Amino acid sequence: MKSALADSTATIGGRPLVPGEWAVLGLLSEAPAHGFALSKALAPGSEIGVIWSVSRQLVYRTLSVLEENELVHAIATEAGPGPERTIMNVTPLGRPAVAHWLEQPVAHVRDARSLLMLKLVFLKRSKRDVRPLLERQRELLLPTAAAQRERATAASGWQQTIELWRSECVDAVISFTERMLAEIASD
Repeated sequence: MKSALADSTATIGGRPLVPGEWAVLGLLSEAPAHGFALSKALAPGSEIGVIWSVSRQLVYRTLSVLEENELVHAIATEAGPGPERTIMNVTPLGRPAVAHWLEQPVAHVRDARSLLMLKLVFLKRSKRDVRPLLERQRELLLPTAAAQRERATAASGWQQTIELWRSECVDAVISFTERMLAEIASD
């Protein structure tokens, strides 16, 4: 099964990559690594693991899926205390997919906690400017916030509670982007 780059967005079997797949791909875009090293980098409490942790078994399964879809490939093996470790790297198809993903704001507020945070940490780790992403994220959400406020005002009963919650969530992500941009400007 080959990966498709529809509109320069990586997909696997027609579905977008999930946060754990992006985390593995993002790490490999920084440097080649074997599955055990990746699982340590994605362990709970690690820099990336506090955003999205991935178990060792899932890291290896993710590597297989990414390899089947030509986003990563084996480049070497390394002897260790146990079985040989296969060093993986991003392919020529995977590298632009990661670069494009890092530049795109998340489409849904629910993805801010995972995907937006992953993007920000990978951008910072690569010493890239996070401002363009934060600005695009804010601009994408402003119309959503206005529409959500209207829905909250028009709703009643339990539906109003839900719409108010959604409105507050959108506003929180916008506020976060504005605060981050202000902090960057003051540096």
